[in-house]
Amino acid sequence: MNISVILYEPEIPPNTGAIIRLSANAGVSLHLVEPMGFTLDEKQVRRAGMDYAELAHVQIHASLADCLAVLQPKRVFALTTKTTNRYDQVSYQDGDALMFGPESRGLPEAVRMSLPEEQRITIPMKAGCRSLNLSNAVSIVVYEAWRQSQFS
Repeated sequence: MNISVILYEPEIPPNTGAIIRLSANAGVSLHLVEPMGFTLDEKQVRRAGMDYAELAHVQIHASLADCLAVLQPKRVFALTTKTTNRYDQVSYQDGDALMFGPESRGLPEAVRMSLPEEQRITIPMKAGCRSLNLSNAVSIVVYEAWRQSQFS
């Protein structure tokens, strides 16, 4: 299945390194939207991504508009805690993109609200919990999309 992951202004190098590794192993493309809180050559990114960087398809974009213009996704799903639409209730399709916000604040309201309500999705958590680690959240949703395609 042709799925893309968009990290909007990622901040923490080891998270992005882990997501690079995930991208290589699950066969999804990874799109990083600037500004980022690090550079890809930082030791923490390299350590987490190990030797998977050459196996992953990673692109850096100056803005979300630039990213979407290059990617031209069929649909964009925004991961947020500000909805009740669960990630596992979506029927993912080739050409879909999964967008995740920065670790400290999530996606800005303007970005979230630019998408239809049904394309704003969440991962359920116990009451009182604020959020999951970014690389864990990306893994959960990527593997659900891939599972739906019978891991093709």
